[in-house]
Amino acid sequence: MPHRECTLELIDTQSGGDVSRIVISGVEPLPGASVLEKARYLQNEGDGLRRLLLSEPYGDPAMSIDLIVEPSRPGAQAGYIIMEAMGYPLYSGSNTICTATALLQSGAIPMEEGLQNVVLESPAGLALITARVNAGRVDSITTQGEPAYVADEGLSVEVPHYGRVDFDLVWSGAYYAMIDASRHGFSISAEEQIALTAFGDAFVRAARPDLRQVHPELGDVGPLPFAHFMGPVRTVATGHLESPSATYVHPGVLCRSPTGTGTSARLALMARRGEIREGESLETISPRGSRFVGTVLNEARVGDYAALHSTITGRARLIAHSRITVDLDDPLVDPTDLAHVLLPRPAA
Repeated sequence: MPHRECTLELIDTQSGGDVSRIVISGVEPLPGASVLEKARYLQNEGDGLRRLLLSEPYGDPAMSIDLIVEPSRPGAQAGYIIMEAMGYPLYSGSNTICTATALLQSGAIPMEEGLQNVVLESPAGLALITARVNAGRVDSITTQGEPAYVADEGLSVEVPHYGRVDFDLVWSGAYYAMIDASRHGFSISAEEQIALTAFGDAFVRAARPDLRQVHPELGDVGPLPFAHFMGPVRTVATGHLESPSATYVHPGVLCRSPTGTGTSARLALMARRGEIREGESLETISPRGSRFVGTVLNEARVGDYAALHSTITGRARLIAHSRITVDLDDPLVDPTDLAHVLLPRPAA
């Protein structure tokens, strides 16, 4: 029997220390009239791709995967499906920053010097992006995704070994449980990363059963994937605040960056409380010292919820451009929900 081998072409990037692997070729065209439908198909029928690239020997659960697909919405230059350890988030700030940078610097989207507008289609909808290009290199990406809104306030759950944990539930491309870290003795430092991960794991397991899984426009979005730990806020300059922040991704991952959607969720919660206004910014700082800047735009509505538009600004760097071989007969590779989504290697 001939060997069953396929090839995937990847661009590995990182933003704030979070690695995103951009899959630019090697996958069959996916069925679906929109990027959301393509993502749902991949989740239900082809999850082997996510598991393959996030597991040994090909990858690591702390990475993210972004599969480039055909867009469906007018004006979108490319679509992308986001895959992480927790599954298929509908939007992600760091993944959008990485995907836009990879598409521009690889030439998939022609790059223009200065400020350049880019439109990508995520499963949640359009990401409106401004790239700052200097001397043929992307210096920063500012992205506006879906509006964020506070879904529930004043919630609490008893967490084994930690006691009562109070939190708010915010949507910003996925549901986030927003937790005041100082109430549980955390300053969100590099030395606390293991402890924060353990706390996040115990919290999500305890909180998940009673939390909503439905978005008013996108339908079922699955169980709670994220907990965002909030540190104290301080004023750096007029209209510019900063705060230590950390995002836990279930199961078992503490993000290297403060995360774009975590920052957007924080802005929506702060705006709800009157702590930040239109035009003002919050710079979130991860335990590893990486930073994203979130800026409040205008109000919006999502279903019956008052929501908030915001932008996230960060930078991604290319770290590898590779072509990997997937041996479908390798005992470490499960081909059952993988083989049919991969393009076969052309005959020699």
